Amino acid sequence: VQLQASGGGLVQAGGSLRLSCAASGRTFSNYAMGWFRQAPGKEREFVAGISWGGGTTLYADPVKGRFTISRDNAKNTVYLQMNSLKPEDTAVYYCAAVFGRSSWDQDGMDYWGKGTQVTVSS
Repeated sequence: VQLQASGGGLVQAGGSLRLSCAASGRTFSNYAMGWFRQAPGKEREFVAGISWGGGTTLYADPVKGRFTISRDNAKNTVYLQMNSLKPEDTAVYYCAAVFGRSSWDQDGMDYWGKGTQVTVSS
């Protein structure tokens, strides 16, 4: 699976961004998808995950209530709607795919896309 993330940019605190991750190469609906992020000087961390059919979602505590993950299997795309952005959300955001199970442990993800930069100014 090839993954291409897009939609990052510079936004003021309190603003919104929508990230997209387009997949190609394999049957997208066979894969659970996740978003991760890495801030400068920090470890990469889990942000949100969604099961292959979209029926199960999981969020990291810092983004609960502000971020929404969704997917459109017809378009082979997963999204991350980010609202009420904070400066601490500044990071490179990555999408990743895992085959056949709804688990978002970083070491278990099968495919990773290149990241997209999100910068939130105060």
